[in-house]
Amino acid sequence: RCLAMDVHAAVQLARSRIAPHAKRTRLFHSTKLSAKLGCNVFLKCEHEQVTNSFKFRGALNRIRALAIDELSRGVVTASTGNHALAVSEALATCASGRAIIFLPSTANQGKVAKIEAYAPRVEIRQVGQTCDEAEAAGKRFAAENRMEWISPYNDRLVLAGQGTIGAEILEDAPDIDTVFIAVGGGGLVSGIGGYLRGAAEQGEKRVRVVGCQPANDAAMHASVKCGRIVEIESLPTLSDGTAGGIEPGSITFPIVQEVVDEFVLVSEDEIADAMRQLKCEEGMTVEGSAGVAYAALVKRAGALAGKNVAVLLCGGNVSEGVKSRVFGE
Repeated sequence: RCLAMDVHAAVQLARSRIAPHAKRTRLFHSTKLSAKLGCNVFLKCEHEQVTNSFKFRGALNRIRALAIDELSRGVVTASTGNHALAVSEALATCASGRAIIFLPSTANQGKVAKIEAYAPRVEIRQVGQTCDEAEAAGKRFAAENRMEWISPYNDRLVLAGQGTIGAEILEDAPDIDTVFIAVGGGGLVSGIGGYLRGAAEQGEKRVRVVGCQPANDAAMHASVKCGRIVEIESLPTLSDGTAGGIEPGSITFPIVQEVVDEFVLVSEDEIADAMRQLKCEEGMTVEGSAGVAYAALVKRAGALAGKNVAVLLCGGNVSEGVKSRVFGE
């Protein structure tokens, strides 16, 4: 049995679980970008999701599946910001429960301030310099205190929540040929890609899945190339939402191996240009990880003439520093 079929089934359950709280975001056909690139460009607007990020779907699916006693003991997570914000908001849909969130000391201060607004049910602990250090501290704390650990990506319920995006794309545009999705730990691409591949197994159209990463921080691409999870040097990137390594034994890795047809790596200049294009042409302010997916389409557009292409705009939480660097604001 292929892994994609399991993801497909899990996504269908997730859809009913998250429907009362998550938005069904629009799939916007951009005539301007279509004319510019020579293919039919559809933008999946997850930057308009609750918390301005796709991460709300996965966190909501995970938290709404918890038993009352698990909720009251509390949940723990670690994140550069979007997943932490998503867990905080998902918890707010429940009558009880608390969360402790581990963040690196380098976390985007705008996101930190947003999470602080969920106090007293949500407590922040800033530990270490990197996402990986914060994650290790969070996992240790959860195990020691018998609290539920919620991984940003290495979790079946989280990736099934993200996969609901794939179901919506296929319903709204059954003729889509290719989707471009930013990749970090692989929760988003394995959820959407797994759903799309599972749908194809059941007779729906086969959609190509392109995994998009910043060249400065492309652990998943390097791992897929090596056939095993590897650690690589990561350099600074505008795409803070995809930054960091992949956990050893992550459930996302074999799914990514199965469902991603191609990887495209993009430079920091290409990411910044993509962010500016989306703002200039469509008035959309998106974060670096969304810029990664659109930049990858720009790079590959020549081979996609006349095709129907979806780009996942995965988030819109842009720090003040990035706004001034990229948009001159």
